[in-house]
Amino acid sequence: MSTLRLALFDLDNTLLSGDSDYEWGQFLIERGVLGRAEYEAQNAAFFEQYKAGTLDIHEYLGFALRPLAAHALHDLDRWHEEFMASCILPMIGKPARALVERHRAAGDLCAVVTATNSFVTVPIARAFGIDHLIATEPETVNGRYTGRVAGTPCFREGKVRRVEDWLAGLGRTMTEFSDSAFYSDSQNDLPLLERVTRPVAVDPDVKLAAEAARRGWPVISLR
Repeated sequence: MSTLRLALFDLDNTLLSGDSDYEWGQFLIERGVLGRAEYEAQNAAFFEQYKAGTLDIHEYLGFALRPLAAHALHDLDRWHEEFMASCILPMIGKPARALVERHRAAGDLCAVVTATNSFVTVPIARAFGIDHLIATEPETVNGRYTGRVAGTPCFREGKVRRVEDWLAGLGRTMTEFSDSAFYSDSQNDLPLLERVTRPVAVDPDVKLAAEAARRGWPVISLR
């Protein structure tokens, strides 16, 4: 039995004090890249569905990945640099950085596991010093995004599958770890929370808070 420990972190409203996917859409609206009238209400509606646990991930991704397909990568990268500075870095608090650093200092295998697409989240995982990112992957063809998803979306049961596939690529399985922690705020993450040895609810939504209380899971705040 390996003594290696595994630490998995949800991103939005867990390590971040906000939702990077939602804020990316709002940022593009404020920049005039997306039309406010046709995009803002939809963005808000999908966000409410996510919080309620009723989101159709494929319908949402058809909406969320469309802006990536509409613009060249160099423009997207330029906008993302500004987005990181103005929106994301203010959402990274000292307690979240300290939590990640404790796991990294202990030599734990760390990964961000998020439904938000990898274009948005690669620089955010890097800002936390986490080398491994398991995210929804947007499809690319000839150096441009297509607006479609590549593979399994990293959402609900898809998070479990994607984590298992990632570990298999490292020649490992979840059961090999003496301790496996997953930190999340969301009821949508119950499938993965149920798979680890140490599920931790972080500033949880109402349903996850109730489940954590029922099952005796620890509840922490990073705010």
